[in-house]
Amino acid sequence: MKSLILAAGYATRMYPLTLNKPKPLLPIAGKPAVEYIVSRLEEVDEIDEILVVTNEKFFKNFQAWHGQFSSTKPIKIINDKSVSEHDRLGAIGDVQYVIEREKLNDDILIIAGDNLLELGLRGFVDFAKHRAPASSVGLYNLNDLEAVKRYSQVELNSEYRIVSFVEKPENPTSTLVAKCIYFFSKSELGLISEYIRSGGTTDQPGHYISWLSKRVTVYGFVFSGRWYDIGNQEIYKKANDDFAKYKEEKGEKW
Repeated sequence: MKSLILAAGYATRMYPLTLNKPKPLLPIAGKPAVEYIVSRLEEVDEIDEILVVTNEKFFKNFQAWHGQFSSTKPIKIINDKSVSEHDRLGAIGDVQYVIEREKLNDDILIIAGDNLLELGLRGFVDFAKHRAPASSVGLYNLNDLEAVKRYSQVELNSEYRIVSFVEKPENPTSTLVAKCIYFFSKSELGLISEYIRSGGTTDQPGHYISWLSKRVTVYGFVFSGRWYDIGNQEIYKKANDDFAKYKEEKGEKW
C-alpha cells in the first residue's frame, strides 16, 4: 500500500503565514504539521512508501524538510509543476498526476497535508481493507448543522455505505462530514481518470466522491477523537494551542 499526502495547495486564506511556507510545514507545538501526519502513517504496517505531492513554489521547502527529517518509511517528494492558484491541478488532479507519474498499481491511502488527527489511522485502514475493492472515506460527526455548510455532507445506511454525498450543502440534513482521508483500491484507480475525462472538477475531492458514490459502492468510516482541518488562522491557532497543552500536560507528543 502507498500513502499520498496532498500538499500542493497555496493556502492563500492563511496569508501571510503561508506566503513563503507551505501550510503542512507550519509549526504545531514546535514541529511541522506534516510530521504528525507521517507519524500516523508510520503506524500502518501495510504502507511501504509515503508520497508527498507539492508544487513548484514549495518543492524546495519540502526537499529541505525531507533532508533533515528521519522516518521509518521511505518518503518521496513529488513536484506537480504548478506555480500558482491559476494553474494548480487540484486535489484529484494531483492524485491522478501521481498515479501516472509513479505508475502506481497499489492500494492508496490519501490524506490532506492539513488534516491532524488525535487518534490514528489503524481503524480506518482495517475498515477499508475489509470492504475492498470498494473505496472508503474518512468521516467525522460535527454535531453542528451550520458548520456542515463548509464541508461535504454525508449520509450512510446501516451497512456504512454512502447513500448521499453533497458538497457544501445549503441546507444540511446530516452532521456527518467527509474528511480528506480516502482509501482507493488499486482495482478502482482507473475511475479517477474516467471522472476527469468526463469533465469532473479536479479541485475539491468531494466532487469526485459524490460522482463515485453514484456509480459504485463507497463506504464511510466515522472517526472519533479530535480532528483539525487547518483551513484558516483561527483553526491553526487552536490546533497549535491544543497540541502544546497536550504536550505540556502529558509530557509526550500527540
